[in-house]
Amino acid sequence: MDRRKLETLRKRYGGDTNRVFDPKFQKVVDFQFNAAGERKKPYAGLPTLLDAPIAESLDGLDIALIGVPMDLGVTNRSGARFGPRAVRNMERVGPYHHALDLLPFAKRRCADVGDVPFRSRFDLGASIEDIETYYHAVIDAGVVPLSVGGDHSITYPILKAVGRDAPVGCIHIDAHCDTSGPYEGAKFQHGAPFRHAVLDGVLDPERTIQIGIRGSAEFLWEFSYESGMTVIHAETFAEMGVAAVIEKTRTVVGDGPVYVSLDVDGIDPAYAPGTGTPEVGGLTPLEVQTLFRACADLAVVGGDVVEIAPQYDATSNTAHLGAQMLFEILAMMSYD
Repeated sequence: MDRRKLETLRKRYGGDTNRVFDPKFQKVVDFQFNAAGERKKPYAGLPTLLDAPIAESLDGLDIALIGVPMDLGVTNRSGARFGPRAVRNMERVGPYHHALDLLPFAKRRCADVGDVPFRSRFDLGASIEDIETYYHAVIDAGVVPLSVGGDHSITYPILKAVGRDAPVGCIHIDAHCDTSGPYEGAKFQHGAPFRHAVLDGVLDPERTIQIGIRGSAEFLWEFSYESGMTVIHAETFAEMGVAAVIEKTRTVVGDGPVYVSLDVDGIDPAYAPGTGTPEVGGLTPLEVQTLFRACADLAVVGGDVVEIAPQYDATSNTAHLGAQMLFEILAMMSYD
C-alpha cells in the first residue's frame, strides 16, 4: 500500500464527520441532511409515495403523486386496490438518481396529494368517471400526474384528461396489450384502456409502443395491430436487446408529449409476483430501468404504475419494485 496515499486519505476522511468533497455529491448531502447531520428516518412519520411531502391541494406543484385505489376492472386476482398503500410503505427509494445524476425533488415541486375520491366501491363505471373528473382538475392546474393503481383500467380516464387537447404517445410496459373489446358485457375493464383511449382520440396509436407482451391472450390484441401500435413481444425484446428496443421506442414516440404506463406484470413474476395476472417470461427490472433512463429526455406528460396486488407479494418485492419504477418515471419527468 502507498503509505503517503493512506495518510492523505486518513487526513481527509478519518475524522468524526461524514464529509463529502465532490460538489455534485455535496448537493445530495445538503438535500438530505440538516445542519446537525441528521437525516429523516425512513421508517418514521406518515408514509407517502416516494417519501414525498404531503399536499392538500395542487397549488404550486409541478408534479402530483396520486393514489388510485380501485381494482373493479380485474379479470383474475383482485387486490390492486391496495397498491397505493403498499407503495407508500416502501422506504429508501430515492431521492437521488445515480444514473441520471438527478435529485427530482430538488428540480421539481412534487407532493403526494392523496387518493382519488370515489363515490362507490362497487360501481366501475362511476369510478371511471370519478378518475376522469379528478384528473381534469389536475391538468387544469397545470400539474403533471404520476399515479399508482389500482388496476390498468385507471389509465383510460387518466389519458382522457392528459390527452384532451392533443393525443399523446405512450410507452407501455406490460405482459398484455390491453386493447380488447367489451368483455362479458363489460366495456370498462383492465384489458381495454388503450383501445378506448385511441377511439376517444386522446392516444395516438402510431406513437404508442407496447413492450413485453406475452401469454395466452394474444387473440384479444388485434386492435393494437390494426390501429398502428408497435408491439414488441417479450421474446422479441430478448432477440433485439435493450439498445435496439430503446432506439425503436424513441423512433416511435418521437418528440411529442408521451405518457408512460407500467403494469408490473410486464416484469417477470420472479421479480414481481404480487400482481393479478402474472405471466412468466417477462422483462427484468434492470431492462426496464435502462429503457426509461435512455428515454429521460422525452416530453413525459404523465405516468402510472399499476396492478400491484400486495397480498400475493410475500416478500414485498413487487411493492418495492413498483416504488422504484415510480421513481424512474418521476426522474423522466424531472430530467432536462
